[in-house]
Amino acid sequence: MAVTQYIHPLDKHLRLERIPTLYCPGCGLGIGLASMLRALDSRIKEGSIDPDKVFWVGGIGCSARMVFYVNYDSAHVIHGRAIPFAIGAVLANPELKAIVVGGDGDIAGIGGNHLLHAARRNVDLIVVMFTNFVYAMTGGQVAPTTPRGVKTTTTPRGNPEYPMNAVKLVTSLNANYVARASITTPHYIEQYFYKALGKKGFRFIEVVSACPEVYGRHIGLRNPVEMYNELKKRVKHKPKASIEEAEIDWDKGIVTGEFVDRDNPSYIEILRGEQSEI
Repeated sequence: MAVTQYIHPLDKHLRLERIPTLYCPGCGLGIGLASMLRALDSRIKEGSIDPDKVFWVGGIGCSARMVFYVNYDSAHVIHGRAIPFAIGAVLANPELKAIVVGGDGDIAGIGGNHLLHAARRNVDLIVVMFTNFVYAMTGGQVAPTTPRGVKTTTTPRGNPEYPMNAVKLVTSLNANYVARASITTPHYIEQYFYKALGKKGFRFIEVVSACPEVYGRHIGLRNPVEMYNELKKRVKHKPKASIEEAEIDWDKGIVTGEFVDRDNPSYIEILRGEQSEI
């Protein structure tokens, strides 16, 4: 029986035949995925997660295509529908450890309604939303998170709208865990994802990512190194920040940290409780 020889410690978590990825030079998604896989690797090694129960779901977009590369059961579904697809899987098999990945356009835009109700119900999912402030793969259109004044392909005179703060939005609902990190601080991505893997209910992590190819082009930071350094300067980590401090503003600064950590009954627990009473 042939034994696979891995070169990198994370190779066993990847579909190596699909590497290299389609990501552009300077894209932050590889940093984010590696951080998540390190956390998952730790959980598996300590025996708290069965790798055969891990299930990844992604919709449409660069971030969602992470499900192409992970060596786990995964589903690539239509735009904005990753969350309801994952909910269906978890309701059918509550033993699954469901991980939804997507961009801000996919999760907060096209799938925004699903995000709200999954958080309200405290459904047993982990949702990791990579925010790059624009619809990147689909053409550079304005996204719910695009800062005011930024020119995109659909706002050539500048975005007239106020952007969405997904962390504040999800926190106002019933989610058990809400955090924000940046690809410039991968250790926090790993730390938050590791914690989320050990909790029940709805867990939401926003990861602010660099996209020099599309968003960077719009704001004059086309060089990958320059954009990374600029993002790094704008990130302000606050370990015990209040939700009122959870700003995400390209000009004023991007506050990262943990904002919600609670243990309310999860959706599966509530359903099981109701069923036991019938």
